[in-house]
Amino acid sequence: MTAAPTPRRPWEETASAGVSEVRTLALDGLFTLAGGRTLERVDVAYETYGELDATASNAVLVCHALSGDSHVAGLRPGEDPARAKPGWWDIMVGPGKAIDTDRFFVVCSNVLGGCSGTTGPASIDPATGAPYASGFPLVTIEDMVDVQAKLLDALGIDSLAAVVGGSMGGMQAIAWARRYPERVRAIVADATTPRLGAQAIAFNEVGRQAILTDPDFANGHYYDALAQPDVGLGIARMIGHITYLSDDSMRAKFGRRLVDRSDYRYEFVHEFEVESYLAHQGRSFVDRFDANTYLYMTKAMDYFDLAVDADSLAAALRETRARWLVLSFSSDWLFPTASSLELVRALQVVGAEVSYAEITSPYGHDAFLLEPERQHAYIAPFLAHAGSEDR
Repeated sequence: MTAAPTPRRPWEETASAGVSEVRTLALDGLFTLAGGRTLERVDVAYETYGELDATASNAVLVCHALSGDSHVAGLRPGEDPARAKPGWWDIMVGPGKAIDTDRFFVVCSNVLGGCSGTTGPASIDPATGAPYASGFPLVTIEDMVDVQAKLLDALGIDSLAAVVGGSMGGMQAIAWARRYPERVRAIVADATTPRLGAQAIAFNEVGRQAILTDPDFANGHYYDALAQPDVGLGIARMIGHITYLSDDSMRAKFGRRLVDRSDYRYEFVHEFEVESYLAHQGRSFVDRFDANTYLYMTKAMDYFDLAVDADSLAAALRETRARWLVLSFSSDWLFPTASSLELVRALQVVGAEVSYAEITSPYGHDAFLLEPERQHAYIAPFLAHAGSEDR
């Protein structure tokens, strides 16, 4: 008897979104930020996947997390598929995947204040001809969303089939619902929160202090220096990475195992596997990220509070017209289930159409990057109803 074929598992396909090239769009005009300062011009780095339909009604905006960028899926031009690292959410974006590029026109842009092509601290200040550095204005999640809206205007997209985001990207998705309720038909808020709790803010502050007290930080003006604040940024990443994991996942992955030894060395060196792992995470992060951007992104997350100028979270969401899917993960203690349930209850109060699931996973906050099958089971059917007929 011939064995039945293995069912198609789209999240296991490598780089099925194809080759994606980053583009940069200059948004001219004065941008007034939440803090009151202005930017004369903003360059936005973005990538697109799939085809925009004739009515420009099938666009999905995917918003990235703190350390992400516009490269959400696929490969870069010229990369060897056998060696290249695909986009940060390649497991979720592509033909037949949860965010199906055969159906949707997917847009992902690097956020304002980022370090992957969009205007940020490393960009040139037209007033001085030098990098903004610490002179760059502080930005908020809402500022990021406003820039995304301007980008979509330039692309001829008035209405979004959906906004999807996890972690800080989920904050952006939530902010879209309040800031541009008439432009969003569906929202996926994945492993996120309408406001950070004190513990998360505390971890962010410890990471910032690691950078700010690095002797090579030079008050943020280190771009032309020989030495960079790599030590501080590496420590900040190590601290942050701990918060993305869970006790169960760290116990299963590392336990108390030593690196290539059976006994202690009695020296201040990396002896435990978990120490070596965190050191690697710190080293690899400084090769691709900017210390100033880390400061700005974590501060924007701290500032975000959807109900800060409203009587309640429900009042802040009163104008939402979207269908909602809210997902949390059982072992995520950084953006816990309680925060997601607070959002769900507020949406229920205002009569919004909302679906919710807590996904059982041992991976902590990182689960939204590591659980394609479980997320696919919720996101794919939810987005199947996010067409133009749902205006």
